[in-house]
Amino acid sequence: MPTISRALLVAAAVLAAGCGDMPTPQPVTVPATPQQNPQPYVSMTPLPASQSSLKETVNVITLRSRNGLEMKVLSWGGIIQSLRTPDRTGEFDDIVLGFDAVDDYGKSPYFGCLIGRYCNRIAKGAFSLDGKKYSLAINNAPNSLHGGNVGWDKKNWTAEPFQDANGVGVVLTLTSADGDEGYPGTVKTDVKYTLNDKNQLIVDYHATTDKATVINLTQHAYFNLAGGKAADILGHQLMLNAAQYTPVDETLIPTGKIESVEGTPLDFRTPTAIGARINDKHEQLIRAKGYDHNWVVQRSAPGLVEAARVLEPTTGRTLAVATTEPGIQFYSGNFLDGTLKGKGARTYTHRSGFCLETQHYPDSPNHANFPTTVLRPGEEYRSQTIFTFGVAK
Repeated sequence: MPTISRALLVAAAVLAAGCGDMPTPQPVTVPATPQQNPQPYVSMTPLPASQSSLKETVNVITLRSRNGLEMKVLSWGGIIQSLRTPDRTGEFDDIVLGFDAVDDYGKSPYFGCLIGRYCNRIAKGAFSLDGKKYSLAINNAPNSLHGGNVGWDKKNWTAEPFQDANGVGVVLTLTSADGDEGYPGTVKTDVKYTLNDKNQLIVDYHATTDKATVINLTQHAYFNLAGGKAADILGHQLMLNAAQYTPVDETLIPTGKIESVEGTPLDFRTPTAIGARINDKHEQLIRAKGYDHNWVVQRSAPGLVEAARVLEPTTGRTLAVATTEPGIQFYSGNFLDGTLKGKGARTYTHRSGFCLETQHYPDSPNHANFPTTVLRPGEEYRSQTIFTFGVAK
């Protein structure tokens, strides 16, 4: 039976655009120190009951590459709890927002988690498939957001750590029952995180279903490449390999149009500081209170293509994002307001983190002109995103 490719049906709609002249992120080799294990390492440890009020056993998976990059993953929500990478001096710091305590993720704006069964928004919590209407939870009035009230970010995934020639990692598996949060079909999903010696985090998504359904998965990490050295992300230089985007209405639902970024503050085809135009009086920025839009990834064929690059000038840390997905949601942390206390009692102030969520377009089930998100029995959902970490010298 056919395999669904999540990068189809877009190329014809994409305009030509350059990728800018930002330095390409290069792998960083950091000499081993007495505090750093030079060998790849993986472990899984159950969280002590005293550290969580959850009724299920939550496992903490620690991954460390040969170069010293270290990531901690929670089986709860597939959450990337921490990710430590070096700056241009070789100093490691945690570059993702999150919490020390698992319980705090219950009030989290999706910090670091896996999103399913459908990431982003579905208008008015409803869609039709094969002539039948399905109703979803309205948890972001008047729409459904990130899978509903109890999406996959609030599920305890089965975790299987591994170490092989490709690196260290963990395979997370989950079964979502027919009718879960209103979605049809029993969906079996596995997501594999691999941390390798090229300073890459590879995220492989796979799913099958026993009934026609819709699916759209993403990783929702909030990044701040300055680590603890900057209160916001406005100085980060961003490039998006996208000449078009999907404008939204007042409720942040796509209008169905695909428009050019030319002449708008949404044009990141050349590296631009996130804060350079974020307060422009442009209708789209006013509606989203900043950037919270889906960009159409420019491509000429299916497969992996670079979608974004980021440079944090003070530390030199860089991030490149490649994906098989047709879209990428750039969110500038507009709704962070200083009420959340994160790791090490750090306050997460306005725009203190950004997200680059590789995805199919929001509300695709209600827009026939968008790439399809329908998955049918006998088909496989497969998607890959690669985050490459480096430094600009």
